[in-house]
Amino acid sequence: MPRVLIIEDDRAVRDGVLLALRRQGHEVAAAATGEDGLEQLRSFRPEAVVLDLMLPGMSGLEVCRRIRTHDQVPIIMATARGDDTDIVVGLESGADDYVVKPVRARVLDARIRAVLRRVGGAPDEPGSPRTEHHGDLVIDRAGLTVTHRGQPVLLGPSELRLLLTLSASAGQVFSRQQLLEAVWEHSYHGDARLVDACVKRLRSKIGETPGSPRYVHTVRGFGYRFGPR
Repeated sequence: MPRVLIIEDDRAVRDGVLLALRRQGHEVAAAATGEDGLEQLRSFRPEAVVLDLMLPGMSGLEVCRRIRTHDQVPIIMATARGDDTDIVVGLESGADDYVVKPVRARVLDARIRAVLRRVGGAPDEPGSPRTEHHGDLVIDRAGLTVTHRGQPVLLGPSELRLLLTLSASAGQVFSRQQLLEAVWEHSYHGDARLVDACVKRLRSKIGETPGSPRYVHTVRGFGYRFGPR
């Protein structure tokens, strides 16, 4: 039974989501503030976090940043506004996905289950090596680990699945829509910002030089590909 932590200051919303997710079979804990949420993160050890963007005191963005300094637990950001800037800032802070409130319980449950599946990585191509060497970057598909210049690279579930998906077909150009469906299991064209924000985070973690990436390349007007120029 997946453990989910809800960090939401609105009591009615918090209680409604908590009840709905329990009915969907999740084990759920809830916190009304960012500070309490960080405490429960340590004690409850959730498998996924649903984090309100607009929290009093410590904001949801700050909570997300603090979690990402030490933990790669999947984070779904919830916002009452569909403002692109808020959403992009949240994603670039380390969130794996987002929902706009009010959100239906079935939609949130589907997003949670999808992000948990990402923890398992991406399927291998037939005959592909289990460990791949791409210059200074080493990808261990069996162990779901990545190293850069011999140092471990801590990737969130979306970042890891994105890297595994792209590198499994090095040289192939993937559209943002293809990546949405492969990594996030979404089919909404408006969610292309999920892909762009995740690529930005991934590049920063695997030692890419801004403006001159070595591994993840932008194909203007279409999407991304992995491999040498």
